[in-house]
Amino acid sequence: MVAARRGFEGTLPLSSMERLREVLCDTEGEIGYVIAFDRDALQVPYVELRVQAALPLTCQRSLQRFVQPVQLVQRLALLEAGTDVEAAEAGLPEGYEALLVPPDGTVQPAELIEDELILAVPVVPVAPGSEAVEQDWPLPGTEAGEELEKANPFAALAALKKRE
Repeated sequence: MVAARRGFEGTLPLSSMERLREVLCDTEGEIGYVIAFDRDALQVPYVELRVQAALPLTCQRSLQRFVQPVQLVQRLALLEAGTDVEAAEAGLPEGYEALLVPPDGTVQPAELIEDELILAVPVVPVAPGSEAVEQDWPLPGTEAGEELEKANPFAALAALKKRE
């Protein structure tokens, strides 16, 4: 693919992404992608991914469904199996990530797309515009704190003990 400078363009259903489905609230929608294989000016073989998706996630503040738009461009340097990854990564141009190619030389584009989308999902999904839930807890000795003491069943026992 690199020697022929091949490229692919298309769409994939979200439902086809088994690992990604675990973090989605449903699988409605499609992923648009463009994949290009080539060599850069330093003769580093790479695959470039351009991915557009609308990921349905569950907001952790409101527990409501929302759609997270994702647009990403990722350039992956293709490294042969058995390559010392740390040394190879140190020699890569800026903006490249390393991708070890299996010994048979095959690259699964759908898996690459899925990997990048999994990395694009926020650790804690929060819908834009949702308000943070904040609680003001009363300090001991304030009116609300005194009410809590009165409601405490052990406060009555403490009062009986003081009388004795």
